[in-house]
Amino acid sequence: MKYKIPLAKPDISDLEKKMVLRVLNTSELSLGPKVKEFEKKIAKFVGVKHAIAVNSGTSALHLIIRALGIREGDQVITSPFSFIASANCILFEGAKPVFVDIKPDSFNINPVEIEKKITKKTKAILAVDIFGVPAEWDKLKKIAKKHRLYLIEDSAEALGSEYKGKKCGSFGDAAVFGFYPNKQITTGEGGVVLTNNKRIADLCRSMANQGRKIKKGGWLEHERLGYNYRISDINCALGLAQLSRIKELLEKRKKIAKIYEDKLKSFPEVRPPDIDGSEVKISPFVYTIRLKEKYSEKERDRIIKKMLEKDIQCGVYFPPIHLQPFYRKMFSYKSGDFPVTENVAKRVIALPFFNDLETKEINYIVKNLKKIISKIK
Repeated sequence: MKYKIPLAKPDISDLEKKMVLRVLNTSELSLGPKVKEFEKKIAKFVGVKHAIAVNSGTSALHLIIRALGIREGDQVITSPFSFIASANCILFEGAKPVFVDIKPDSFNINPVEIEKKITKKTKAILAVDIFGVPAEWDKLKKIAKKHRLYLIEDSAEALGSEYKGKKCGSFGDAAVFGFYPNKQITTGEGGVVLTNNKRIADLCRSMANQGRKIKKGGWLEHERLGYNYRISDINCALGLAQLSRIKELLEKRKKIAKIYEDKLKSFPEVRPPDIDGSEVKISPFVYTIRLKEKYSEKERDRIIKKMLEKDIQCGVYFPPIHLQPFYRKMFSYKSGDFPVTENVAKRVIALPFFNDLETKEINYIVKNLKKIISKIK
């Protein structure tokens, strides 16, 4: 089924097409100059020393876990309210994700609860800037320093967001962005590792390229176990075009979010997200609303179904990770283990959100949303 108003859509201009075509007209489709150029410019944008572009945000997270020496028997504290990759990357190396519940306002990991979960096996904290909302990085850094833990920033959804004047992607020992087509900028598929630590950068760069030496190594010389996590120059040409338009793209997203906010703030049945605060600047990844406590998960799902009948695609962001089938099986998690996450997850709806969404389309979305919710009420 094709939706008249999809949940997400990339913003691709003639510039992106021209830059991709230029690469296609060369012989350097991979391991060429566009990868290095993209890495340099994304690092400069965030304000870090090193960037390693790879084929996905998930790959970037895995490389960080491995570069930090996290292995079987270790534990990493993280959030149960996120895309599943932020926990799966820990499992890739045989370590255990230890979940800490979220705060009900920001949906980010609750720093107050973290120290209760720290053990001798804890090696790192992996926090998420959920939906583009920055985590409380000053508190997280203080806890990590106190307990000598690595701090990993999953900023896959927060390109352009800031916390206390500093850009997301620059807080942890290492961080990631994701560039899937629904993100602030896209490379089609792709991600990046960001760090100020040269050792981490070198390890990630080597492992992403089949474990080859960074310098002075032969093509068939591999000094460590590695993976084919490379990204092509075609993808990076697309990313460079998007990055050159970053101010325009972020402003478009903020404008769409503000229109939604203005049209929903007087509707008491839903709570719109906070777009800005005194300490943060949010670059929204999706536009989510939260239903009032009286609505059940079944009613939320009915609302989404009814919206689809009106050719409006909505989404569930995110089902709790600990209640995913294989997490239940592997760790015996059950409903009630992380009540704030579960309560939020039951009532969040992601509305269509993309740069070229027109005001008349937002009016149509909001009109139908209010009508459908009112009937359910």
